[in-house]
Amino acid sequence: MTAPNLPMEAGCRCDGVRMRITVPPLITAACHCTGCQRMTGSAFSLTVLVPADGFAVTKGDPVIGGLHGEANHHFCPYCLSWIFSRPQWREGFINLRATMLDDTSWFSPFLETWTSEKLAWTTTPAVHSYPGFPPPEDYPMLLKAYGEHAS
Repeated sequence: MTAPNLPMEAGCRCDGVRMRITVPPLITAACHCTGCQRMTGSAFSLTVLVPADGFAVTKGDPVIGGLHGEANHHFCPYCLSWIFSRPQWREGFINLRATMLDDTSWFSPFLETWTSEKLAWTTTPAVHSYPGFPPPEDYPMLLKAYGEHAS
């Protein structure tokens, strides 16, 4: 896997909201839950997990939609693209929708979650799969393995 060049730039469909990532991703993932399927209109959502202190909205003012409180899904107020999430159970981190990145050439999901809800025909190149979210005790191993994979 090719590591992304930093900083990474990202934007919604209409470019009304722009973002910048200044730190390497902690992990990349595909989520197959039915909520992500419904919010994306696709088989899964793709995400890049980054520390919140390495993420900035540089243009625009996202609004909260989708889930309110549990994950705080942020959208562009004009084109309504789902651009990132702030999971309450993983405070201090941002899940940026990978499809918002200006350069996605390096992206590949390393982890896939909620495979118990995935569409039967769906496959990804993910190295690790979980029927739900990984248990908290697996995260240190997953982050370490991703770091080794990405370098």
